[in-house]
Parts: sequence; C-alpha cells; structure tokens
Amino acid sequence: MKREPRIIISGGGTGGHIFPAISIANEIKRVSPDAEILFVGALGKMEMERVPAAGYKIVGLPVAGLKRKLSFSNLLLPFKVLKSLRRAGEILNDFKPDAVVGVGGYASAPLLWMAGRKKIPYLIQEQNSYAGLTNRILSKRAGIICVAYEGMAKFFPEDKILITGNPVREGIKMTTPEMKKEGKRHFGIKDSKRVLLVTGGSLGARTLNTAVQEWIKSHTESDIEIIWQTGKFYKEEIDRFVEENPRGWVRNYAFIDRMDLAFAAADVIITRAGAGTISELSIAKKACIFVPSPMVAEDHQTHNARSLVERGAALMVKDGEAPQYLMSTAAELIADPVRIEELEEKIGHMGYKDSASVIVHELFKLTGGRE
Repeated sequence: MKREPRIIISGGGTGGHIFPAISIANEIKRVSPDAEILFVGALGKMEMERVPAAGYKIVGLPVAGLKRKLSFSNLLLPFKVLKSLRRAGEILNDFKPDAVVGVGGYASAPLLWMAGRKKIPYLIQEQNSYAGLTNRILSKRAGIICVAYEGMAKFFPEDKILITGNPVREGIKMTTPEMKKEGKRHFGIKDSKRVLLVTGGSLGARTLNTAVQEWIKSHTESDIEIIWQTGKFYKEEIDRFVEENPRGWVRNYAFIDRMDLAFAAADVIITRAGAGTISELSIAKKACIFVPSPMVAEDHQTHNARSLVERGAALMVKDGEAPQYLMSTAAELIADPVRIEELEEKIGHMGYKDSASVIVHELFKLTGGRE
C-alpha cells in the first residue's frame, strides 16, 4: 500500500505568498488527510507566525533579499545564500519529500534549487503577470508551473505552463446582496450608504493612508462611508490623526480580520496590486482602483494592474499621483453604479475559483500518487 505523500511548501515574505501556500496545504489535507506537510520560510518574516497559526509546522532559512539602497547587509547576502542552500539541503535530506511546492518569496529559491539538484520533483506557483528572475531560472527543472495570467510563455517553457489562478483565503467568494447586508451590519453601516474600502495590506501603505488623510482633512461631511485598514505599522499615527479629525463616516482599523465581510460591504475598493489581492477581488467581483507599489521587484504590481486595466476590469492610479487624484477618482466611481457594474462583471471573468484543487491535482501527479 502506497504511503501518504510528504510535501514541502516553501516561500513567504508577504500575505500574497502565505495565503496561497496555506490554501494549497489545506487542500492537500482535504484530499489526503494523513499527508505530511512541512513549510519552509525565511527567518524573521511573517510566515514564521502565520503558518503555525494555521496549524502547520515551519522551519526557517537565514535568507534575505537584496536591498535597493546601499547597505552593509547586502555584503552579507552571499554568505546567507550559501548558508540557506546548505540548510535547505539538510531539510530535504531529513524530511525526504515526495515533491516540493514553491510559492515565491525569499525561502523558495534555495529550497527549489536544492530540490532540483537532488532530483526531487517540484511545482512552481507563479502568482504575478510578470515572472521574477528567480522563478524564470528555477522553471528549467520544474515539473509544472501553475500561473494566474495568460501570456506567460515569454517567461517559462510553454509545455510546463498551466493556468490555474491563485489560491485564495477561505471565505472569499462572489458578493451576494445578502453578504453585502451582512458586511454592512458587521461594520455598523446602514444599508442605504455607499461604502469605500481602502486597504494597503496588513502592514499598510503610506501612499494610501496619506490620500485618505488629505480627503478627511478637506471634508467634514461625506455621504460615503469609509472602511480603512491602515496597517499595523501606521496604527499609532493614524489613531492620533483620527482623534484630532473625528469623522463619523470613517472606520479605521490596523488590521481587518473579516476581510471577506469588508469586501462584501464595499461598493468600491482601493488597494495595492499584489497578485493574491487581485485574485481575491476577482472572485469577489469587486470594482477596484489599484495603486501599484513602486517598491516591489521588477515593478510586478504595475504589470498585474495593467493586465486588468487593459481588459476594462479595473482602474489604476499611479503611486506618485495618488495623493492628488486617488480619492476624487474613487468618489466619481462610487457615484456611477453603471460603471461599477461593468467593472464587477469584467473582473469576475478573471477569477479562478478552484485554483488550490487544480494545483494539488497536478502536485499529486508529480508524486506519482492520487490524481
């Protein structure tokens, strides 16, 4: 009788990598309850907390990314990479996985590189519309590459590509009128009110926060209710600002646990353009204004956002123009229900609802196990 599979899932660094990774792990457990799963992350990164909270074991590698500015830490990077490669090899020897999944992030590269050296099959889950250099290099030994966007043959071997979409958090689904009412009740908003959700992710985004602050300072009254996830990094600063500028139509949170209800309550959403966020909003069918972060590798958020804008499925405001134009653009959109409906319909066509299931199906094919 064939034993249950042993799988390593590597990567992390941001929620955009971690949430898909946990979704894949949950699907593995659903299909094969006795499967052994080990996560490999980067020491000091958020996966070292989020993964154990989801019920999975994780070990960390001392790997780090290259700093954009001149930094002493960049001089230490080659030593960290070598140490991480050595540790990755030890983890593979000890755990003896049947296959490895790489979801992107610092820890993914050394683990997949060593898996390839040891001829352990691996699957790459590329979330962005513009693939990074690391995944392009690692794709040569990959068994299969699961992508979320069309046109990825310019980065990867075409015969290895499968469009699956990105796995998303549990609870994210298409907004219904009942869910919208539930979301508004959760945040204490009347059914008749129009709602704008602003979120820069769990850590926050200064550009988005600044744009909202300027709007609040120039508007003492508003017929738009704002749900504002400011990010934990900016909590104290924003709490002071809101205390000095009280507005009954603003609800600010450092972090929103029930983001599914925040999505449901919102008529329009302002957010960064991470691949995971876009996938969730496509499934939820929400009208969005994306503000791509300029501080990410190879400007992949701009590529992500443009892939929707070119299809008429979203709006985009450049980071540098956000303080001046973002909130007025949102106000115009939220007053145009016909335009909102058009955006919802088009972004909904880009959502993949069973991504984790398809990815796990392909993963088990690599292991020679159940399909």
